[in-house]
Amino acid sequence: MNFEDETGVYLVKLARYAAEAWVRREKSPQPIEPIPEQAKFVTGAFVTVKTIEGTNHNLRGCIGYPIGIDPLFKEVINLARASTLEDPRFPPVKERELPNLVFEVTIMTPPQKIVYSSPQNLLEQINVPGDGLIVKLGRFQGLLLPQVPIEQHWNTEEFLSYTCRKAYLSMDIWKKERITVEKFQGIVFSETDPNGSIIRQELDGSC
Repeated sequence: MNFEDETGVYLVKLARYAAEAWVRREKSPQPIEPIPEQAKFVTGAFVTVKTIEGTNHNLRGCIGYPIGIDPLFKEVINLARASTLEDPRFPPVKERELPNLVFEVTIMTPPQKIVYSSPQNLLEQINVPGDGLIVKLGRFQGLLLPQVPIEQHWNTEEFLSYTCRKAYLSMDIWKKERITVEKFQGIVFSETDPNGSIIRQELDGSC
């Protein structure tokens, strides 16, 4: 999966534009024209919102679709609303917060189920940096994006364990029970500062 930088820049600008419309006017905006052809592709995506506090970026909201259901530009408009106003972990974003927010868009590949024979074999098939993870067991499910273990300085075992915790499972359940684990890759574009330059993050451990 290859997306041009101009597509990523467009999607991040669209995420901010849409979020500001939702927060300020409670109204869905029309997409920014012209729409790049790649922004019309149907694939999974996440919109992440962070607050700036000194040199730290703290999570303010993150909502997405692992599997694409609409063209990317439509997904980003809807996810901008969800990540700012509907993330159950946080109160809705207030208008006064907008100047201090950084927006990030992750374009996802379709998740692939990992077929494994043992806990060690499972670990061997997860790449950090590189992969995002989805863990499933019964009605429980958790997802962490591929940039998370880089930002948190986790190794592969820690990444898998924290994804289990995201699914409200014990962190070591993958050592004891057969769970479903899927992996995916992502292309990440983000603002360097609020309403600032937009860059492609290199998910190789250097960012």
